[in-house]
Amino acid sequence: MPSVLVVEDDPSIRQSLIEVLAEQGYAVRSAPDGFGALREVTQAPVDAVVLDLGLPDLDGGDALRMIRGISSVPVLVATARDDESEIINILNAGADDYLVKPFSGGQLLARLSAVLRRTGGAPPASTGAAVGAAPAQAGEPLRPTVVGELAVDPGARTVHLAGQELRLTRREFDLLAFLAHHTGQVVSKRRLLTEVWREPYVDDQTVDVHLSSLRRKLGERASAPRYLLTVRGVGIKLVAPR
Repeated sequence: MPSVLVVEDDPSIRQSLIEVLAEQGYAVRSAPDGFGALREVTQAPVDAVVLDLGLPDLDGGDALRMIRGISSVPVLVATARDDESEIINILNAGADDYLVKPFSGGQLLARLSAVLRRTGGAPPASTGAAVGAAPAQAGEPLRPTVVGELAVDPGARTVHLAGQELRLTRREFDLLAFLAHHTGQVVSKRRLLTEVWREPYVDDQTVDVHLSSLRRKLGERASAPRYLLTVRGVGIKLVAPR
């Protein structure tokens, strides 16, 4: 799973970028400022960086130069600045591509995939609905599970809620199937990252994004859960609605 660091100070934009990337199979970490980005790049390598220029602590161009001083990681600049001279300067400073806001999620994904291909990396192998691939976790085969009106069939890779089939991404399905296999048990985010993502050092936010998407598709909210119950400070468990 390719990993991406999103550097964006606006919380709503940052969350949108995280959701778009996570939905397509990227392991996502994030930082709200330049020094946070430098810490992230220093502490653990990533496959690409999506960098805003309007950061609160230092200019994104300076952040780019500092990143280039310690890493050759591909950097896709995503910013509202559209001045031609600035674009040229940023590309000359080491950016691998430049994307001007506003832009669509599709354009971001296409540019990022192109950057990864050019620099020897690879985009996620699968970006569609949860069909045709084996569950990510190893171990004994997972059996069909029925929890309340929710039916999860790992063999057929289908999920039905009250008789209606849900369209899940590959990762959403793998996450739900793992929780269904451990119905009623609290599963930590670290365990989910290790056994579903196979990426124990990825940011917990990756799990949060997928759980949020699953909740929407299950017709619930974190503040009013039905199936996905958060045990604060411990983890998440799948339960039958009361």
